[in-house]
Order: sequence, then structure tokens, then C-alpha cells
Amino acid sequence: MHTKGPVPSHIAFIMDGNRRYAKKKNLLEKDGYRAGFSVLINVLRYCYELGMKQITVYAFSIDNFKRRPEEVQSLMELMQEKIDELIAEESIVNRLGIRIYFRGNLKLLSEPVRSSVEMAMAKTAGNSKAVLSVCVAYTSTDEIARAVQESCEEKQDEIREQDASNTGNYALEQLIGVADIDRHMYMAGVADPDVIIRTSGGTRLSNFLLWQSAHCLLYSPRALWPEISFWHLVLAIIYFQRNYFYVKEKKKQA
Repeated sequence: MHTKGPVPSHIAFIMDGNRRYAKKKNLLEKDGYRAGFSVLINVLRYCYELGMKQITVYAFSIDNFKRRPEEVQSLMELMQEKIDELIAEESIVNRLGIRIYFRGNLKLLSEPVRSSVEMAMAKTAGNSKAVLSVCVAYTSTDEIARAVQESCEEKQDEIREQDASNTGNYALEQLIGVADIDRHMYMAGVADPDVIIRTSGGTRLSNFLLWQSAHCLLYSPRALWPEISFWHLVLAIIYFQRNYFYVKEKKKQA
């Protein structure tokens, strides 16, 4: 593909519309999610071929645990099944050299799913050509609160010393900064996304990457997630290129 500008190095997806797709096609909800997984595999390949080597997907929000128990159980079983498929020896992940990270409050997952998650991260640890971050049992508010708490715990001895010397809140602000919180985020070590794509035409971030998206573009195609094609990604890249210099200038000013 020949372009007139840079390609995003990190693209993130809010995979919205699986249930609506199932309803539209008179399918079971579970089959809508299966169709969504098949599209994810295609999207991974498209992103790799287009030169985007960091991909992040919002797979399961902490808020999704509030859905009907039978729906949550079905999604957990499907997730475990698809994780196992994803790391099969001949899978696209291994053919393309994609390393998988699962990011979120993983202790909220059932033991079988957590075991599959840990195995997937271990088995792909040697892959180095691209990175797929799967946000599961995740919300930004949980990520930020946890990062702040861990930053405070890390600095607690210094904080106690400052409290004892009555230097107050100014010292606390000096002890814990943005870099400290960044280091404890679930997304630590990953560049901020250049573009977040939310399918189904929605313009909400839904508690996804709020900390990381200050200078990020939001692109919202009307297609449901299982309907996303190569050309939707091409249009997202063109959108990014049209806005690239404006965003770059805003980052300089920040």
C-alpha cells in the first residue's frame, strides 16, 4: 500500500457490535462473538501488512461482569477456547511473530481462563515482530486507581519521612509524579495509541485507555465489529494521515 503520510504505529480497537451483528443475522449471541473473533484474526493480519506493529483490543470490561451470569460464563468459555486457538503452533500469531500481552485485573478471571492467559503470554514471549495487547477484566478507572495505589505503596517510606518532618502535600506531589503512575499502569511500556477505532459508529471511549488517549484520534466507522474489512482500516489510516500534523503539533504544546 502506497500512502502520502505516516502509518499509525499503535492502533487500538473498541470491538463494538458483536451482539447487534448476531441479532441482525438471526444468530445466537455466542455466534456473534465467534464472528467477531474471526474478524480479529483478519484485522491482525491487515495491521501487520499495513505496517502497524502495536495493536490493542478491548476484549472484556470489568463492567461486563454485571451481565447475565450465563452470558458471562459463555463468554469466558469462548475466550478460553479462542486463546488456545490463538497460540496454536500454526496460528497467525506465531506465523507473524506476534507477542501477546493480556492487560487488566486478571485475578477477576476464572482459574481456567487465567491459566490460558498466562500460557498464551509465556508461549508467545519469544515473538518480537509485533505486539497484541488484549485488555480483559479492564477499565481505565481501575487501571488508574491501581497505579496510584501502587505508586503510593512504593513510596510509602519516603512519604512517612516527609510526614514526620511536616513538609505536607507539596512533598507528596514531588514524590509521586506522572512517570511513577505510568510505570504502574496495566499498559506500562506501551506507546500511547495513535488512533482508537470504535466500530458501530459510537463515539464513546467506554472507560478504555483514558490515561493514554489525550492526543489520540477517535475513528468511528458505522460497520459493526464483525463487518470490519481491510478497507475500513485503509480509511482509518487516511483519516490519521489527514490529521497527523495537527495532532503532532498538539503533542508538542502539551
